[in-house]
Amino acid sequence: MESCSHIAVPSWMLPFLLGLFSLLFRHIDAEVQYHDFVVQATPVKRLCKAHNIITVNGQFPGPTIEVKNGDTLVINVVNRARYNVTLHWHGVRQMRTAWADGPEFVTQCPIRPGGSYTYRFTIEGQEGTLWWHAHSSWLRATVYGALIILPKENSSYPFTKPKREVPVILGEWWDRNPIDVVREATRTGAAPNISDAFTINGQPGDLYNCSNKDTTMIPVKAGETNLLRFINAALNTELFVAIANHKMTVVSADASYTKPFTTSVLMLGPGQTTDVLVTMDQPASRYYIAARAYASAQGVAFDNTTTTAILEYDCGCSEPGQGVPPVFPALPAYNDTGAASAFSAGLRSLSTVDIPGPVDENLFFTVGLGLFGCPPGKTCGGPNNTRMAASINNVSFVLPDTYSILQAHYQRVPGVFTTDFPAVPPVQFDYTAQNVSRSLWQPVAATKVYKLKYGSVVQLVLQGTNIFAAENHPIHIHGYDFYILAEGFGNFNAAKDNARFNLVDPPMRNTVGVPVNGWAVIRFVADNPGVWLMHCHLDVHITWGLAMAFLVDDGVGELQSLEAPPVDLPAC
Repeated sequence: MESCSHIAVPSWMLPFLLGLFSLLFRHIDAEVQYHDFVVQATPVKRLCKAHNIITVNGQFPGPTIEVKNGDTLVINVVNRARYNVTLHWHGVRQMRTAWADGPEFVTQCPIRPGGSYTYRFTIEGQEGTLWWHAHSSWLRATVYGALIILPKENSSYPFTKPKREVPVILGEWWDRNPIDVVREATRTGAAPNISDAFTINGQPGDLYNCSNKDTTMIPVKAGETNLLRFINAALNTELFVAIANHKMTVVSADASYTKPFTTSVLMLGPGQTTDVLVTMDQPASRYYIAARAYASAQGVAFDNTTTTAILEYDCGCSEPGQGVPPVFPALPAYNDTGAASAFSAGLRSLSTVDIPGPVDENLFFTVGLGLFGCPPGKTCGGPNNTRMAASINNVSFVLPDTYSILQAHYQRVPGVFTTDFPAVPPVQFDYTAQNVSRSLWQPVAATKVYKLKYGSVVQLVLQGTNIFAAENHPIHIHGYDFYILAEGFGNFNAAKDNARFNLVDPPMRNTVGVPVNGWAVIRFVADNPGVWLMHCHLDVHITWGLAMAFLVDDGVGELQSLEAPPVDLPAC
């Protein structure tokens, strides 16, 4: 009998063929979804007062997008508002499609009033709850919505299918135009006014004036288990969340499945999402879902109000629960760092993780606040006639205004940014000391990026500082998920803290809360070419410069290279 003949495939072709096969199989069940988003001013009434707010399609919150893992989104955005706008698809990996990521002057110039831009990207290997929001000035205060990624056809959740699924979007509300709030703060150098309310699905709830008739209601039935998809879309506030008399089983965070763990309270920083299963095992009645601030910075003003929605059991009555006052949950104290840490410590990846290694880039970034001196002859609104500032490794990030960083990189335009962002703090000091030397309070304003070779394994220590005020900082990296290997308080010390790394089942996230006066260690592979913003998701901090960007070089071949810019990319 003759043996079968084999065709020898050169080793250099294997990555190409594997990529080609994965592309073919990926698109068998995939769909292309088209959406039109019109950014426009819309009249609404909140807290007894009529406002014109910026919305998408006249909706607040904006439209929920529901896709399957593997689907492609084509979203045409038309700007009919009076402000520049961009949209960011928070947590979407954007593999090779950095042009669709959205941060203003980082991956694109803004869509000017009257202009348009079509975002095109594919959801690859992600499932769960993400969200989209404006990434231009403070438009994110009202321009946001849920982005739900369902499993592929013939796939299922790694938990029993819930009876119903409900996005629960936490927001933050100003009784003024948020753009005016941030512009005034930028002009004076002072901290901006705090918000007047929090919201759940756009409504403040029963505890605010003129609000109870519009409180968000979530109808449920006794005995069923439902999936609540929590999203913290608040601009500047981390939030504790609880449901009266009900436990929550966390099953996913930032669109990555977790080992189920049961808790009575969640803590979400802005940008973070958490999916929970809730079994309706209480007597048929009405129960508050309530959220209020986790305010970790001592002596700093914050919004101390509480937003509510109502979980309402269908008791078979003609008008369920009418006249029954809802039960109120127990929430942690505003400064309960222990509760925030306990929640964070409960998160673990669903399965054992193949941790990327060995590490090619060992980075150490300090994150925190600072102060700029007031220009001569001016009066400034910060402490002792200064201007509020923030920085990473003592560099306060400045957005360019003539090109986006990605355009300048792609077109090799000089003078827009430099590639000398420091890998470690320029000056080492006792980062969490009570009295940090005043000589360290003023950062350097610059547009610097850190270059990464394609495929390099990056380990990054994020170290909080106690300059001016220590605070929990929710740090988000665009274009990447990462493993959180460890978190702790005080100054990170590799000699003893490396032993605390979870190298078995660390949680994967896109936004990590760096503990107040503490640190977090994350690890990821730089497998997505482009320019990727890393910033604090407290928007007041990114306004002050708490940001930087990674520039990830192309790898080998088309499948490891940034796509060409779309023809309708907005011009500056």
